[in-house]
Amino acid sequence: MKRWGFNLVGLLALCCLVVVPFYRVYADSKPIKLGFIYIMSGPFATYGQFARQGAELAVDEINSKGGILGRKVEALFEDSTGKPDVAARAMRKLVYQDGVDCLIGLDSSGVAKSVVPLLKEMKTPLIITHAATPDVTGSQCNRYAFRISVNLAQNVKAAALLASEMKAKKWTTVGPDYAFGHQSWEYFQKYLKELKPDVLFMPDDQVAFAPIKTTDFSPYITKIMHAKPEGVLISLWGGNLIDFVRQASEMGFFNGEWEVLMTLGAATEVLYALQDKMPEGIWVGTRYWFLGNESPVNVAFREAYLKRYGQYPSYNAHGAYAAVYAYKKAVEMAGSTEKEAVVKALEGLEIELPVGLVKIRPEDHQALTPATWGKTAADPNYPIRILKPVRVFPADQVTPPVEQTGCKME
Repeated sequence: MKRWGFNLVGLLALCCLVVVPFYRVYADSKPIKLGFIYIMSGPFATYGQFARQGAELAVDEINSKGGILGRKVEALFEDSTGKPDVAARAMRKLVYQDGVDCLIGLDSSGVAKSVVPLLKEMKTPLIITHAATPDVTGSQCNRYAFRISVNLAQNVKAAALLASEMKAKKWTTVGPDYAFGHQSWEYFQKYLKELKPDVLFMPDDQVAFAPIKTTDFSPYITKIMHAKPEGVLISLWGGNLIDFVRQASEMGFFNGEWEVLMTLGAATEVLYALQDKMPEGIWVGTRYWFLGNESPVNVAFREAYLKRYGQYPSYNAHGAYAAVYAYKKAVEMAGSTEKEAVVKALEGLEIELPVGLVKIRPEDHQALTPATWGKTAADPNYPIRILKPVRVFPADQVTPPVEQTGCKME
């Protein structure tokens, strides 16, 4: 019995020596899961589709070179439908059911403001690539929320810098009737007033905010045209902007009677939809422009995306692509996919992306990244309007200091 007992103990010990290393190898070989949440259906679905393409391109590139820390990367996608409750369910599914290591995405500012507070419960990093409300890296900031792209304040500051160079003194706006539209107008007034104190902003009965489900913009276009402004800030995006431009063009809105600034008019989703229906000579903004620079990183991304999908990459494709590579670098810096370690590595992360050198500011987790604007122009070499000239505003010109953001990181 003693001999058998000794042999049994020895056998168990031997099993432990074999099983523990095997378990470690198995754990290290499990795929790294990234959970993407975008609008994949409805009038804004093209944004989600472009984002998915950018994400899949990045994941395939990384996997073809051995993955991250030798582990394959797996992408899981969920449709937010642009609704906070749907996005929240999608996040919980990805974290608790699918076991993702990181969340990436979000299109709507309203959705972002609703779901970012849930990250404290999920204790999972989220890299925002599209939703632009300053609040999620401002008054709502928390240690799990990061943004890899230009936010609304940065983009609108660039718009204000452009407007300050124009003769127009009397401005109005057309935007979506939710946080993004109203905040765009608020920040534009703030920044332009600082740059050009004699500027005037039209009263509430001469500005236009349209519900996101709007398809007939003629009442809003008529209202603005009758107000006779000298400049108009347009913060509509996606299907709303496409509908607006088509209808406004037919009504003579772009006949040159006033200056026009479209904060997201250079989204390639919009440019491909409109083709030659996009007026020329209009100042438009974007969070990334495929011809914005000729760096090796940007050229490689642009060519790979065009070869694979037959289109030029949009800023949402770039955002998803950039987030995957930012996550990769953070994991490699941390030497682990452990979520708290990745959060720590993302704070202050610097990375060369197609848009340029980007740093995630550790104090509020907002990316310090260039803001790009340009004038729409026809070019026979491209199937869409391009930007000519292009104005690239460095991050330090357009990013508010941390103390002005309202962020108090816990």
